[in-house]
Amino acid sequence: MNWMQVEAFLRRDDRAVLPLGSTEQHSHLRLTVDCILPERVAADAAEPLGVPVFPVVPYGVTPYFREFPGSISLRVETHLRVVGDILDGMAHSGFRRILIVNGHGGNGAVQQFALEWAADHPGCRVIFHNWWNAPRTWAKVQAIDPVASHGSWMENFPWTRLPGVSMPGTQRPMVDLARVRALDPVALREYLGDGNFGGCISARMARCSRCGRWRSTRHAPC
Repeated sequence: MNWMQVEAFLRRDDRAVLPLGSTEQHSHLRLTVDCILPERVAADAAEPLGVPVFPVVPYGVTPYFREFPGSISLRVETHLRVVGDILDGMAHSGFRRILIVNGHGGNGAVQQFALEWAADHPGCRVIFHNWWNAPRTWAKVQAIDPVASHGSWMENFPWTRLPGVSMPGTQRPMVDLARVRALDPVALREYLGDGNFGGCISARMARCSRCGRWRSTRHAPC
Protein backbone atom coordinates (compact mmCIF):
# COMPACT_ATOMS: atom_id res chain seq x y z
CA MET A 1 0.00 0.00 0.00
CA ASN A 2 1.01 3.60 -0.46
CA TRP A 3 0.12 6.40 1.96
CA MET A 4 -2.93 7.44 -0.02
CA GLN A 5 -4.34 3.91 0.11
CA VAL A 6 -3.71 3.80 3.86
CA GLU A 7 -5.52 7.11 4.28
CA ALA A 8 -8.50 5.82 2.30
CA PHE A 9 -8.53 2.57 4.32
CA LEU A 10 -8.57 4.47 7.61
CA ARG A 11 -11.75 6.28 6.59
CA ARG A 12 -13.63 2.98 6.87
CA ASP A 13 -11.54 0.77 9.18
CA ASP A 14 -8.92 1.07 11.92
CA ARG A 15 -7.40 -2.42 12.03
CA ALA A 16 -3.80 -3.42 11.27
CA VAL A 17 -1.39 -6.26 11.92
CA LEU A 18 2.20 -6.01 13.14
CA PRO A 19 4.32 -9.19 12.88
CA LEU A 20 7.25 -9.63 15.28
CA GLY A 21 10.21 -11.82 14.37
CA SER A 22 13.77 -12.69 15.26
CA THR A 23 16.97 -13.35 13.34
CA GLU A 24 18.54 -16.42 14.93
CA GLN A 25 19.68 -19.97 14.36
CA HIS A 26 17.07 -22.50 13.31
CA SER A 27 19.27 -25.51 12.77
CA HIS A 28 19.39 -26.27 9.03
CA LEU A 29 16.66 -23.74 8.22
CA ARG A 30 16.97 -20.02 7.46
CA LEU A 31 18.05 -17.57 10.16
CA THR A 32 14.85 -15.65 9.40
CA VAL A 33 12.35 -18.45 10.11
CA ASP A 34 10.81 -16.42 12.94
CA CYS A 35 10.36 -13.47 10.57
CA ILE A 36 8.94 -15.42 7.65
CA LEU A 37 6.33 -17.43 9.52
CA PRO A 38 4.48 -14.71 11.48
CA GLU A 39 4.45 -12.46 8.43
CA ARG A 40 3.08 -15.31 6.31
CA VAL A 41 0.40 -16.17 8.87
CA ALA A 42 -0.55 -12.50 9.18
CA ALA A 43 -0.74 -11.95 5.44
CA ASP A 44 -2.77 -15.10 4.78
CA ALA A 45 -5.29 -14.13 7.47
CA ALA A 46 -5.51 -10.37 7.04
CA GLU A 47 -4.98 -9.57 3.39
CA PRO A 48 -8.19 -11.32 2.18
CA LEU A 49 -10.02 -8.97 4.57
CA GLY A 50 -8.21 -5.95 3.21
CA VAL A 51 -6.51 -5.33 6.56
CA PRO A 52 -2.96 -4.00 6.13
CA VAL A 53 -0.01 -6.01 7.43
CA PHE A 54 3.00 -3.94 8.37
CA PRO A 55 6.54 -5.22 7.66
CA VAL A 56 7.82 -7.70 10.22
CA VAL A 57 10.13 -6.42 12.95
CA PRO A 58 13.14 -8.60 12.04
CA TYR A 59 15.10 -8.53 15.32
CA GLY A 60 14.00 -9.81 18.70
CA VAL A 61 15.34 -10.94 22.06
CA THR A 62 17.55 -14.02 21.68
CA PRO A 63 20.70 -13.65 23.81
CA TYR A 64 20.95 -17.40 24.47
CA PHE A 65 21.72 -18.08 20.79
CA ARG A 66 24.48 -15.48 20.46
CA GLU A 67 27.17 -18.16 20.00
CA PHE A 68 25.46 -19.35 16.82
CA PRO A 69 26.83 -17.03 14.08
CA GLY A 70 24.20 -14.80 12.52
CA SER A 71 21.94 -14.76 15.58
CA ILE A 72 21.29 -11.11 16.44
CA SER A 73 19.71 -10.10 19.75
CA LEU A 74 18.25 -6.86 21.04
CA ARG A 75 18.12 -6.06 24.74
CA VAL A 76 14.61 -6.35 26.18
CA GLU A 77 14.54 -2.61 26.87
CA THR A 78 15.59 -1.83 23.30
CA HIS A 79 13.02 -4.21 21.84
CA LEU A 80 10.19 -2.74 23.89
CA ARG A 81 11.20 0.78 22.88
CA VAL A 82 11.20 -0.20 19.20
CA VAL A 83 7.79 -1.87 19.44
CA GLY A 84 6.46 1.06 21.47
CA ASP A 85 7.63 3.57 18.87
CA ILE A 86 6.00 1.52 16.11
CA LEU A 87 2.71 1.33 18.01
CA ASP A 88 2.88 5.07 18.64
CA GLY A 89 3.31 5.66 14.93
CA MET A 90 0.45 3.34 14.02
CA ALA A 91 -1.85 5.07 16.52
CA HIS A 92 -0.85 8.48 15.20
CA SER A 93 -1.80 7.37 11.70
CA GLY A 94 -5.23 6.36 12.97
CA PHE A 95 -5.01 2.63 13.65
CA ARG A 96 -6.92 1.75 16.81
CA ARG A 97 -7.20 -2.04 16.68
CA ILE A 98 -3.80 -3.68 16.32
CA LEU A 99 -2.97 -7.37 16.24
CA ILE A 100 0.62 -8.33 17.01
CA VAL A 101 1.48 -11.71 15.45
CA ASN A 102 4.58 -12.97 17.20
CA GLY A 103 6.98 -15.53 15.76
CA HIS A 104 9.54 -15.85 18.56
CA GLY A 105 9.19 -16.99 22.16
CA GLY A 106 11.89 -14.62 23.36
CA ASN A 107 9.66 -11.66 22.48
CA GLY A 108 7.24 -12.51 25.30
CA ALA A 109 7.85 -9.26 27.20
CA VAL A 110 5.89 -7.48 24.48
CA GLN A 111 2.71 -9.25 25.62
CA GLN A 112 2.68 -7.44 28.97
CA PHE A 113 4.01 -4.24 27.44
CA ALA A 114 1.14 -4.18 24.94
CA LEU A 115 -1.37 -4.13 27.80
CA GLU A 116 0.46 -1.23 29.40
CA TRP A 117 0.68 0.63 26.10
CA ALA A 118 -3.04 0.20 25.41
CA ALA A 119 -3.89 1.46 28.91
CA ASP A 120 -1.92 4.62 28.14
CA HIS A 121 -3.68 5.08 24.78
CA PRO A 122 -7.43 5.31 25.35
CA GLY A 123 -9.40 4.09 22.38
CA CYS A 124 -6.66 1.69 21.24
CA ARG A 125 -6.70 -2.08 21.60
CA VAL A 126 -3.77 -4.44 21.10
CA ILE A 127 -3.98 -8.23 20.92
CA PHE A 128 -0.80 -10.28 21.19
CA HIS A 129 -0.82 -13.65 19.40
CA ASN A 130 1.87 -16.36 19.21
CA TRP A 131 1.17 -18.11 15.91
CA TRP A 132 2.62 -21.49 16.94
CA ASN A 133 0.67 -22.14 20.13
CA ALA A 134 -2.80 -21.08 19.11
CA PRO A 135 -5.06 -23.92 20.37
CA ARG A 136 -5.95 -25.41 16.98
CA THR A 137 -2.45 -24.94 15.59
CA TRP A 138 -0.80 -26.67 18.55
CA ALA A 139 -3.41 -29.44 18.54
CA LYS A 140 -2.56 -30.14 14.90
CA VAL A 141 1.16 -30.23 15.70
CA GLN A 142 0.54 -32.71 18.52
CA ALA A 143 -1.62 -34.87 16.29
CA ILE A 144 1.10 -35.10 13.65
CA ASP A 145 4.07 -35.63 15.96
CA PRO A 146 4.30 -34.49 19.62
CA VAL A 147 8.09 -34.34 19.36
CA ALA A 148 8.30 -30.95 17.68
CA SER A 149 9.97 -27.74 18.67
CA HIS A 150 12.48 -25.07 17.64
CA GLY A 151 14.19 -25.84 14.33
CA SER A 152 12.15 -28.98 13.64
CA TRP A 153 9.61 -30.05 11.01
CA MET A 154 6.94 -27.68 12.39
CA GLU A 155 8.98 -24.73 11.10
CA ASN A 156 10.07 -26.43 7.88
CA PHE A 157 8.25 -24.99 4.85
CA PRO A 158 9.32 -24.29 1.27
CA TRP A 159 9.82 -20.64 2.22
CA THR A 160 11.97 -21.40 5.30
CA ARG A 161 14.24 -23.96 3.65
CA LEU A 162 17.54 -23.13 1.96
CA PRO A 163 18.40 -24.46 -1.52
CA GLY A 164 21.08 -27.11 -1.51
CA VAL A 165 20.87 -27.78 2.25
CA SER A 166 20.04 -31.38 3.10
CA MET A 167 18.11 -32.20 6.27
CA PRO A 168 18.82 -34.96 8.78
CA GLY A 169 16.28 -37.74 8.34
CA THR A 170 16.00 -39.06 11.89
CA GLN A 171 13.98 -37.77 14.81
CA ARG A 172 15.95 -36.06 17.55
CA PRO A 173 14.65 -36.56 21.12
CA MET A 174 13.38 -33.45 22.85
CA VAL A 175 16.05 -31.52 24.68
CA ASP A 176 15.81 -30.97 28.43
CA LEU A 177 14.14 -27.55 28.45
CA ALA A 178 14.96 -26.93 32.11
CA ARG A 179 18.62 -27.50 31.31
CA VAL A 180 18.37 -25.27 28.21
CA ARG A 181 17.11 -22.39 30.35
CA ALA A 182 19.98 -22.82 32.81
CA LEU A 183 22.87 -22.89 30.32
CA ASP A 184 24.96 -19.91 29.24
CA PRO A 185 25.27 -19.24 25.48
CA VAL A 186 28.55 -21.15 25.08
CA ALA A 187 27.30 -24.22 26.94
CA LEU A 188 23.98 -24.05 25.11
CA ARG A 189 25.62 -24.23 21.70
CA GLU A 190 27.63 -27.25 22.83
CA TYR A 191 24.50 -28.94 24.20
CA LEU A 192 22.26 -28.27 21.19
CA GLY A 193 24.70 -29.18 18.44
CA ASP A 194 22.91 -28.21 15.22
CA GLY A 195 20.35 -26.12 17.12
CA ASN A 196 17.25 -28.32 16.81
CA PHE A 197 15.34 -28.62 20.10
CA GLY A 198 13.75 -31.93 19.17
CA GLY A 199 11.87 -33.74 16.42
CA CYS A 200 12.52 -34.47 12.78
CA ILE A 201 13.73 -31.57 10.69
CA SER A 202 12.66 -33.10 7.39
CA ALA A 203 9.17 -32.05 6.33
CA ARG A 204 8.67 -35.32 4.43
CA MET A 205 8.05 -37.81 7.20
CA ALA A 206 6.20 -41.03 7.82
CA ARG A 207 5.83 -43.19 10.93
CA CYS A 208 7.98 -46.32 10.74
CA SER A 209 5.84 -49.46 10.80
CA ARG A 210 8.47 -51.30 12.86
CA CYS A 211 9.64 -48.91 15.55
CA GLY A 212 6.80 -46.35 15.49
CA ARG A 213 9.17 -43.42 15.11
CA TRP A 214 8.74 -40.63 12.58
CA ARG A 215 11.43 -40.78 9.91
CA SER A 216 12.20 -39.04 6.67
CA THR A 217 10.53 -40.74 3.70
CA ARG A 218 13.96 -40.71 2.05
CA HIS A 219 15.11 -43.39 4.51
CA ALA A 220 14.22 -47.06 4.56
CA PRO A 221 12.24 -48.44 7.53
CA CYS A 222 14.23 -49.61 10.57
